[in-house]
Amino acid sequence: MATLTLSELCALIGEALDDSLAASYWVKAEISSLSERGGHMYLDLIEGKSAKMRATCWSGTKEMLTAYFESETGQSLQPGMSVLVEVEIQYHAVYGLSLSIIGIDPNYTLGDLARQRQQTIAQLQKDGLLDAQQLLPLPTLIRRIAVISSPKSAGYEDFKHQLETSPYAFSLTLFGATMQGEGAAPSIIAALDEIDSTSFDAVVIIRGGGATADLNCFDDYTLCAVCAQCELPVLTGIGHTRDISVLDLVAHEALKTPTAVAEWLIHRMDAQMDRLADLLVRLHRTAERQILIRQHRVELLEQRLAACNPERIYQRGYSLLTKNGKIIRSVTELQPGDKVTSHLADGTTDMTVNG
Repeated sequence: MATLTLSELCALIGEALDDSLAASYWVKAEISSLSERGGHMYLDLIEGKSAKMRATCWSGTKEMLTAYFESETGQSLQPGMSVLVEVEIQYHAVYGLSLSIIGIDPNYTLGDLARQRQQTIAQLQKDGLLDAQQLLPLPTLIRRIAVISSPKSAGYEDFKHQLETSPYAFSLTLFGATMQGEGAAPSIIAALDEIDSTSFDAVVIIRGGGATADLNCFDDYTLCAVCAQCELPVLTGIGHTRDISVLDLVAHEALKTPTAVAEWLIHRMDAQMDRLADLLVRLHRTAERQILIRQHRVELLEQRLAACNPERIYQRGYSLLTKNGKIIRSVTELQPGDKVTSHLADGTTDMTVNG
């Protein structure tokens, strides 16, 4: 039996692979980890628990490949993403078997992301959560606001400035959270758990600018489910003009940017102030009408009382007879010789009953 050195065996394996394999293959896999060093990109590609291989995208290819992928998908390559990549199989005597990525099909990833998004929406619908926020009534005045945002983001500063320069006394409490990347969804959920629903009128989730890929966390089922079940109305301002996340679909009100959320809050306050001003005018008018009606009633009563005044009856030629200070209403109350008093318009006179 021939004896080979280890390097000779490795060379033999390399030659066998070169002879039996095509120049490249298109492979479907999931990225389980990704890192960059020295301009190169290093990945671990997996297929569930059944297969795993190391892959490298060398710097010369990486710049072109990632730029193409992001321009087509609006996403950056990241762990958990399903990809269709063109690879060359490489065997090295020291580093063993690995893959070299030389191409990528963005449409495959787009299809997978769309499928995941639709699955999330369908599950929320099945669980009765997609429209749960819409059942919450909006407070008449939304003034006490719990804000979930990155504390140092430009979006939060714009939002705060917009409200602070408005004519209304908004009260803002910031609950800091990570707003992009793998840790964003758990961070936002933790912030939601901190909010006391009795202390606020609404929750605002805002995020400033950034890559579209950073919006992936807002399609997370758990995050969307927690927001849907929040006891307070949730307002979002996390995307750009052409991006709608699943969280936007779940929220009570979805605006495009932090500034748009602030404008919505101010306009709602304007509307409520206009409504209160209108009610005040109507109240004044109603009060004035009630005073006039009551004044008219008093005048009518005064006229009736005046009509019943004995003095007016005397002036018509009538008189009133009294005996011992009591009014005489019937001749049966009189006897000959009784002393009576006759009350007339211009005075009284005493008389004696003769018969």
